[in-house]
Amino acid sequence: MTVPTQIRTRFAPSPTGYLHVGGARTALFSWAYARHFGGTFVLRIEDTDLERSTPEAVQAIIEGMQWLGLHHDEGPFYQMQRMDRYREVIGKMLADGSAYHCYSSPEEVEAMRERQRAAGEKPRYDGTWRPEAGKTLPAIPEGRKPVVRFRNPTEGEVTWNDVVKGSITISNRELDDLVIARPDGTPTYNFCVAVDDWDMKITHVIRGDDHVNNTPRQINILHALGAELPLYGHLPMILGSDGEKLSKRHGAVSVMDYPAQGYLPEAMLNYLARLGWSHGDDEVFSMEQFTQWFDLDHLTKSPAQFNHEKLDWINNHYIKQADNARLAELVRPQMIKNGAQFDGAPDLQNVIALMKDRINTLNELSVAAMLFYRQPAPDAALLEQHLTDAIKPVLAQFAEQLASVEWKKETVSAALKEILAAHKLKMPQLAMPLRLLITGQLQTPSIDAVIVLFDRAVVLDRLKKYL
Repeated sequence: MTVPTQIRTRFAPSPTGYLHVGGARTALFSWAYARHFGGTFVLRIEDTDLERSTPEAVQAIIEGMQWLGLHHDEGPFYQMQRMDRYREVIGKMLADGSAYHCYSSPEEVEAMRERQRAAGEKPRYDGTWRPEAGKTLPAIPEGRKPVVRFRNPTEGEVTWNDVVKGSITISNRELDDLVIARPDGTPTYNFCVAVDDWDMKITHVIRGDDHVNNTPRQINILHALGAELPLYGHLPMILGSDGEKLSKRHGAVSVMDYPAQGYLPEAMLNYLARLGWSHGDDEVFSMEQFTQWFDLDHLTKSPAQFNHEKLDWINNHYIKQADNARLAELVRPQMIKNGAQFDGAPDLQNVIALMKDRINTLNELSVAAMLFYRQPAPDAALLEQHLTDAIKPVLAQFAEQLASVEWKKETVSAALKEILAAHKLKMPQLAMPLRLLITGQLQTPSIDAVIVLFDRAVVLDRLKKYL
């Protein structure tokens, strides 16, 4: 594939809702391709749908991009701030005959389509107001504002070599004379996209395959403008575990749901990168590696399937690699909400170092770490089961040793083994009641590691309470 000297890609979401997982993958691939070649990544907000576009959705998109670290080089550009430019181009197209005014009412257009459907034809605008040599146009209806239609070629085909799907050909007979400006003068989606890609010198358009039908229309508009065409690549959709299009019933689909659920941005990026692209058998890689490796030749043509278990596995990998101070900063707010008491408690970074290998998300980590930051309240039935009369003297003897032993894991572990050998006990017989009395739980990391994270006085006080 021949690569232009200056790569310019773009991510152009419509702000009608949250940043979808599929949109985030599109942004990632567009960003990575620009980074790979030292090019430019443009953020463009396509906000001409006034009924559905909201400032809140714009903010959600920008926040999602910031969380992922997909920083743009230019923009964000807003289409609603480019109205003068669109009107200028439409004026030139009306002047050169590549666009024309159409006074057919919506009811008339629908009626002509109904007639075509009844005749077994593809419904399309019939060209009533399309100027042709020797054709007499109808009288302009009084008081009716026209739309502007693009004069689409009636012969030939539109062919492009899609960098994902291969060669695609659409007959111009399949395409309508597209409305490019509404009666109030506001331009429509496909026209704005074509003009923006032209003005912003976009070299590669990477987007979802739901845009395949838009591409021939945009190509014809660009041809009419005398513009150079970008290369197009249409990514297959992302499916849920049941093979259906990814939706809310499969779990989170908004990117900003994932930090709320305890995922790290680097894990999300790594996971998204493997949804439709591959580099051999590599599953885990940094964004630096990804941008070095990324190309369009290894994008897959088949839909990708979103697998939450795989995402959890990757998130676990990045949590284990993450700096403990950073993790502490991320989980502390949630722990405070859950009633964590940090005064006199173990250092949170040390707790995280002990716990983080065992969990998949930051939310799980914040819950698991709580055993060090709340007063234990052992279940009465569990106390009756594990704190037997036979074990109480052993616990008391162990408490005496803890009062003087050097306060580190190795010496506590040695004391524990010594007392187990002396009383011919197995580890669970002593570790279970110790866990209950010190933390209130039966499931914890190694008990010697847990003990030494607490202050000695706290451990002895909690044992004394029951002995």
